[in-house]
Amino acid sequence: MNLFRATKMPSLQDQLDEITANTRHLVQPERLAIGERAIEELFATGIEERILPVGAQAPEFALKDANGRMLRSADLLAMGPLIVTFFRGRWCSYCVTELETWRDLYGRVRAMGALLVAVGPQIGRQSDFMAGQHGLPFPLLWDEGNKVAEQFGLAWKVPESLQSYYRSILVNIPFVNGDDSWRLPLPATYVIGKDGRVLFAEAHADFRVRPEPEEVLAAAARAC
Repeated sequence: MNLFRATKMPSLQDQLDEITANTRHLVQPERLAIGERAIEELFATGIEERILPVGAQAPEFALKDANGRMLRSADLLAMGPLIVTFFRGRWCSYCVTELETWRDLYGRVRAMGALLVAVGPQIGRQSDFMAGQHGLPFPLLWDEGNKVAEQFGLAWKVPESLQSYYRSILVNIPFVNGDDSWRLPLPATYVIGKDGRVLFAEAHADFRVRPEPEEVLAAAARAC
């Protein structure tokens, strides 16, 4: 047996599916049903069909990072193609797993001449804690009030039933986000070319589904 044979790493979706399987094993079916119903209702709104598409001009944005420094998309794009990943918050294990995957791939992103930022509604203090806890080397930008997510067609309001469920498991989204709107972004990933055009766009009403980073990296590489 070849002890030095490379071990194939699990895909991002494989890792997320494992979280889902563990959750279904640990959480009562009637409680799981609340989240499943919310996903179905969100999908039924057609939100996935309204996200900013490939070929569109990406809106410019200026957002603060975890240290309060303002970063402007125009300045970032002047240095290379930009990968933008929208995340829900540090309380979401799916988002944490996705961002940790990008942490491990960040060297490749920079080596090809691209940049990456993560955009979420949580306040800077939460992002600072998240970056330190998970060793995230890229900027975590505070999209206060989900204004940028709205421009990308990603913002939605958590329904009352799901709000109650989150409260029951001590997920205090108003505290984390610094407002009581209960709005979140769809988890989404974009690649924006230096000319501001969207080269890759993927978002899902089901927060348990995310694009594979290799597909995103391929789109970014074509723009470098």
